[in-house]
Amino acid sequence: MTQIFAPTGEVVPVTVIQAGPCHILQIRTADRDGYEAVQVGFVDRPRRLASRAARGHVARLDSKRQKKLAAAGVESPAKAGCEPKRFIREFRSSSAGFQVGQELKVDIFSDVAAVDISGVTKGRGFQGVMKRHGYSGQRATHGVKKVHRHPGSTGCNTSPGRVIKGRRMAGHMGNVRRTARNLRVVKVDAANNLLVVRGAVPGPNGGLVIVRQTNKL
Repeated sequence: MTQIFAPTGEVVPVTVIQAGPCHILQIRTADRDGYEAVQVGFVDRPRRLASRAARGHVARLDSKRQKKLAAAGVESPAKAGCEPKRFIREFRSSSAGFQVGQELKVDIFSDVAAVDISGVTKGRGFQGVMKRHGYSGQRATHGVKKVHRHPGSTGCNTSPGRVIKGRRMAGHMGNVRRTARNLRVVKVDAANNLLVVRGAVPGPNGGLVIVRQTNKL
């Protein structure tokens, strides 16, 4: 995150995202896969570290199985012809206008006003109720002794005589998928493949996120 100045002099808090280049690895069709989607890959993985399956996903391999299929007249699907990718995701949408191997850059957001960004939040481990749920804690005097950050009573009376489901307590915090909705696109830097959006996005610095055009008005 950083900040920029608007033409009016207003300070705008922004997040800078490297959005591309991404390669289209596969096109899902309703006839073959039962649904329509575009599979996109980001960040190259060195070939020496990639498995044979990962290499065969993006480039044609001269294998025995491939030769048998070719001899039987089975046409293999098109390959992207790029390096294996670390981050692969599918976007359910119409595949019209896209083809395997096509390179997507940040300029596809040039005419987009706002985006939705999904990512995995920072993991905080096991946290108490004050940090996890914003509890105010207990009093610091008048008989309160060594329980200032405790949640207080969690149960009920004799009826129902149990703790109600969903009670907010201490526990694991973070490391979950979250989506920041309707973030305004401030700037698109096509030369450096940078997307600048107003506000914060889920995850740590250097984390991987999914950027979509928002469906909110």
